[in-house]
Amino acid sequence: MHLIEVNDNVTVKAFLEVSASLNRHNPAYIRPLDNEVSDVFNPDKNKQFKYGTAKRWIVETDEGEPVGRIAAFTSSKYINKGTDFATGGVGFFDCINDQATANLLFDTARQWLIEQGMEAMDGPINYGDRDKWWGLMVEGFDKEPMYGMSFNPDYYEQLFVNYGFQNYYNQYYYSMKVDDPLPPRFAERHAKFKAKPGYEARHAKLSELEKYAGDFATVYNAAWAQHGENKEITQDQVIKLFNTMKPIMDERVVWFAYYKEEPIAMFINIPDINQYFKHFNGKFGLWQKLHLLWMKKTGACKRLTGLAFGVVPKYQALGIDSFMINECALLIQNTGWYYEYEMGWAGDWNPKMLNIYKSLGGVPSRRMVTFRYLFDRSKEFERHPEMEYK
Repeated sequence: MHLIEVNDNVTVKAFLEVSASLNRHNPAYIRPLDNEVSDVFNPDKNKQFKYGTAKRWIVETDEGEPVGRIAAFTSSKYINKGTDFATGGVGFFDCINDQATANLLFDTARQWLIEQGMEAMDGPINYGDRDKWWGLMVEGFDKEPMYGMSFNPDYYEQLFVNYGFQNYYNQYYYSMKVDDPLPPRFAERHAKFKAKPGYEARHAKLSELEKYAGDFATVYNAAWAQHGENKEITQDQVIKLFNTMKPIMDERVVWFAYYKEEPIAMFINIPDINQYFKHFNGKFGLWQKLHLLWMKKTGACKRLTGLAFGVVPKYQALGIDSFMINECALLIQNTGWYYEYEMGWAGDWNPKMLNIYKSLGGVPSRRMVTFRYLFDRSKEFERHPEMEYK
């Protein structure tokens, strides 16, 4: 086996091909767009490079066949509640079913992270936001992955565990049919807030994305402030995100709740664009863009995925989430626009969010695991603490 650092066009291409090669046996696999993976490692595209650095490697056989890959990265912005030591990340791991090859990749990443001053590594995670390529899939291999969802062969879990990684937290996805009736209490809470002056729920308008980007930032920052991980987002960052999403965004499934015009909750969903990308084999040129527009116009995508959900803390126990979700349901149910809804992952440290998923009537659809490896093997391992709600 030959370990090669990714530092030119040839090795970048090999890095991209490893994942497709090792997953091609699974008919549910959908190749991520090559440019989106490459942008993670482009300092001009990824803001994380302001706070850290990243490196990639591949492993090839004597015949030049790529049989493994891994990336390692550091960021001062990567913070987990309860962790008081510098922690790096590993991600974009793919490997043949051979522990020695996996160990070579993990050892290489670990040594580099030690040189960067790290004391542990979490993975597989993304060098960026947690809505993409976060965690190792351990349940749910029989369904096509939603956009941004990690997808890997089932033997990867044993490669991580055998090396010494431990389960830092589980990530759960829930799904339901769009037309499934909501539990009766949703209608009851909806009626209560409809009768109260000042409360309103409405979906976004593509013509006013700047306004809704500000509302998103307000709710997001208030909802995450209680978790103590310094997660903050600016309106400009959300505007950039929304503009990127605009070609595929459906304003009918992007919802906000207000009290006297102050944003207090959000329920952000998008069509599962993997239903488009599965036809593109990682490419996204002019032909693919035209094909996507045609599929969007003809309503080819019948799956929704949850992108973000949040309620400002002082409104969390009032039922405002039921009010907002029921308003959305009244608009989209029994229209034929969408058939299936899969909610974005919630960690086992966030039981309130998991309870919301269950309250909708959702059923478990996938499980991911974010692993942690402590470099000091004598140090006591601790799982991610449960979220403290205020």
